[in-house]
Amino acid sequence: MQPPAPHALPSLVPPVWLSSHLHEIDVVVLDCSWYLPGSGRDPELEYRSAHIPGALRFDIDAASDPDTDLPHMLPNPERFAALMEQLGIRRSDRVICYDGSGTNLSAARVWWMFRVFGHAAVAVLDGGFPAWVSATRPVQRNVAKRPPTGYPVPSIDQSLVRDRAGVERIVAGRDAAQVADCRPAPRFREEVDEPRPGVRRGHVPGSSNVPYAELTDPATGLLRSPAALHTLLAERGLDVAKPIMALCGSGTSACVLALAVEVIRESGSREVGAPVAIYDGSWAEWGR
Repeated sequence: MQPPAPHALPSLVPPVWLSSHLHEIDVVVLDCSWYLPGSGRDPELEYRSAHIPGALRFDIDAASDPDTDLPHMLPNPERFAALMEQLGIRRSDRVICYDGSGTNLSAARVWWMFRVFGHAAVAVLDGGFPAWVSATRPVQRNVAKRPPTGYPVPSIDQSLVRDRAGVERIVAGRDAAQVADCRPAPRFREEVDEPRPGVRRGHVPGSSNVPYAELTDPATGLLRSPAALHTLLAERGLDVAKPIMALCGSGTSACVLALAVEVIRESGSREVGAPVAIYDGSWAEWGR
């Protein structure tokens, strides 16, 4: 992978790039780790035990809309700006998101969130924290902080977000977008219960299943190559030249598919159409 031009970022950067740019004043690293309840993992404890030097802790739950009972819904622009100010992130900063899952489980959600609010200089660290430590790179303990700074209230790029009404239009045939469900196959096939109480089994009519974990190489934890991603999506019935809307359990892991399509686009493919839109309520809403 070629390194990005100064003050610009591709959607995915390798650990070697971050190693050489880590101490630049406009590079901000975020530990975005989040795990499903029952996983046995505590992202806060893991962050305090070891994180990339200087990495700030980005709490997805704290960065979500507090006025809904749906999980991980986008905050309003004012709340997002206030969080950026509190973390010490400037509009001009280059932001690198990572998590400890080895599958980009939550880092891609934060990458997508920044893009929704118009912060274009944002990337996901390929392989996340496991890839960083695999080469015995340095880590830091405890909590890293930056001084608070100003951040203008942004606008929302509505093309990257879908709500329930938008999904209903697709199901009714009034919108030609393809629907990709990024939950694990047993949940998509209604073979197991959903992890959240009160949410039924099933899937959106006409949707294709693209489990988010299949987008990374299980041997390395790195995102698959653009060619392999293109082939995988085609095998699942998705045409990257046409609009795609993705969902998952709570709108988190579906963002890995949005990342994958952007990586295909940035590889030079002329086939990719519009960026993937995320159904923010996802199955947590539809399944109720």
